[in-house]
Amino acid sequence: MDMITDAAQVARHEANRAIQAAGSRSGSAAGSQAAHGEYLTFRLGAEEYGIDILRVQEIRSYEQPTRIANAPSFLKGVVNLRGVIVPIVDLRLKLGCDSAEYNHFTVVIVLNVRGRVVGAVVDSVSDVLELSGEAIRPAPQLNANIDAGFITGIGSVGERMLILMDIEALMGSSDMGLMDGLAD
Repeated sequence: MDMITDAAQVARHEANRAIQAAGSRSGSAAGSQAAHGEYLTFRLGAEEYGIDILRVQEIRSYEQPTRIANAPSFLKGVVNLRGVIVPIVDLRLKLGCDSAEYNHFTVVIVLNVRGRVVGAVVDSVSDVLELSGEAIRPAPQLNANIDAGFITGIGSVGERMLILMDIEALMGSSDMGLMDGLAD
């Protein structure tokens, strides 16, 4: 239990540090550009992605959710997480990965997005990386037919390249249907 308590204290400290750092930065729009910070990295197919660690609530093993009728294929259903009904989105299906196999590496990243709890299914979680501003390059300009609005930059760590995403923008997009009716 001491490790869990210590981890919770470290997470609170890091969250407070990030909030203070965000407050001291210039008033640029959130999500317009990736900033230095800590990112949880995960795999979707052959690609590696990174999301702001401050959006991550917990990581859980995959369990079959309760399906919701007429939901899009990427919305796998809902699970009861300690009394909270959590929608589960399969990012592999949402982002068009070739296949989405469910095995013992498959995990759900439980996120806190705009005050709402949402689960994101990924192939596996890699690690938490701190990226400096120099390690992050701007997102590439892509064809107008490709929706890359959720990509905030490309991080490089040695030989690894990470696609940094604004998970809040992705989960809040209108085609996801998860944030409609949410009070601000």
